[in-house]
Amino acid sequence: MSLKETIETEYKNALKAKDKSKISTYRLILSSIKDLDILNRSGPNKKITDDDDIKKLIKKMVKQRAESIDIYKKNNRTDLLEVEQNEFYILTSFLPKQLGDEETKKICAELISKLGASSVKDMGKVMGELKKLHSDEIDFAKAGSLIKELLNT
Repeated sequence: MSLKETIETEYKNALKAKDKSKISTYRLILSSIKDLDILNRSGPNKKITDDDDIKKLIKKMVKQRAESIDIYKKNNRTDLLEVEQNEFYILTSFLPKQLGDEETKKICAELISKLGASSVKDMGKVMGELKKLHSDEIDFAKAGSLIKELLNT
């Protein structure tokens, strides 16, 4: 079953359960997927939207929610914070599990030694290899700062 079909199934289940927060989040995801389909069908690079495209879209949505959560926490907006956190958890449920900080640091250190990287100038090479090997399971914002830290020591 494709990721889009999974989301549609979850949406139907939420409709049956009358879970308003899930319904609105699934509608938001499906609407974004439909926009992506339209974008992919038109223009010079026509293609069919696949699971990788949907994962990128959901990652972008997760990042937006994370930023909103930080802002709402700073401004003490608990009403909006709850909504964003619910959306965040639903969105992340469709992505592969992200590795923790320790596992990410270990992988980065192994890659640095494997590639023989010695300075921050080699950071692009390390990040490129990291994206090839672990694109779905690592938060690259965290990985970038970890690699920079490891290369500076």
